[in-house]
Amino acid sequence: MSPDRRDPEGAIAEAAKSFSNWGRWGEHDVLGTLNFLDEAKRREGAALVRRGVSFSLAQSFDMNGPQKGWRRRTNPVHTMLDTGTDAALGNQGFPHGIGGADDVIAMPLQCSTQWDGLGHIFDHGKAWNGRPAERVVTSDGDLVTGIEHMAPYVAGRGVLLDVGQVIGDEGELPDGFAITEEHLTATADAHGVAVGRGDIVVVRTGRLARARREGWGDYAGGDSPGLSFTTAGWLHRTEIAAIATDTWGFEVRPNEFDAAFQPLHQVAIPNMGLLIGEMWDPDALAADCAADGRYEFWLTAAPLPITGAVGSPVNPVAVK
Repeated sequence: MSPDRRDPEGAIAEAAKSFSNWGRWGEHDVLGTLNFLDEAKRREGAALVRRGVSFSLAQSFDMNGPQKGWRRRTNPVHTMLDTGTDAALGNQGFPHGIGGADDVIAMPLQCSTQWDGLGHIFDHGKAWNGRPAERVVTSDGDLVTGIEHMAPYVAGRGVLLDVGQVIGDEGELPDGFAITEEHLTATADAHGVAVGRGDIVVVRTGRLARARREGWGDYAGGDSPGLSFTTAGWLHRTEIAAIATDTWGFEVRPNEFDAAFQPLHQVAIPNMGLLIGEMWDPDALAADCAADGRYEFWLTAAPLPITGAVGSPVNPVAVK
């Protein structure tokens, strides 16, 4: 049943209560649903490597990205500190002809392919596990659930759900298309793959493919296909470790209420403790999965251990 479009507050409160994982792994937990991804699940994922082919699921990190300044997010700025020109001119001061190049990058941590950390979203002033938001994330960063805690753990069985291909028209879903539990289940059935405890799920909508064809437009922050608010129960019940999409906002936009902003985030991150990835690029992987009929693979997608960060760039690598 669809929630009342006029009552986002009530729908969020009900879902937060129904699908909360607060206290599930103890009062000091900093991993949330990554607790589902254990050693046995990693062994299961590693056993999926047969051909040894690998795919990066990351977009490029450069000035040609999708960001246009919303929430002060910019595209990466890459600057050279030392170059071949400096070396050839002998300006580096090194002996016996050795030279080198160095560079630096400046960027918001969530400007391209990334993970949302557990300190990224709050619900009525509460962070993951019921902690007061003001005591978790301060001007010094996320003092409790900084994304550095997740760095060793995000590797295991990956599952691709190419909803765009199964449900969409010519491999793509239109903006505003709400992906329901029924769509996710139908896609998994079409792929002959099961989704369950400890999996890292990658959902392809085709939105990134369209942005590449037509230009970025409002890819970052605008209308988009995405998960329906009603999938909160599925996200909780399946006990997946993490989920990522090829869209900027993970959930459908416009959101499914008359006046709301990212309501599924408000349930999934601070209440469920779910690790969410955005702006991933599954297109090459999807083509290979369609060719060989296998939609499960080894996936490693460790965030950078940036102390106190509430998000991190990532280069997910799927190996089949």
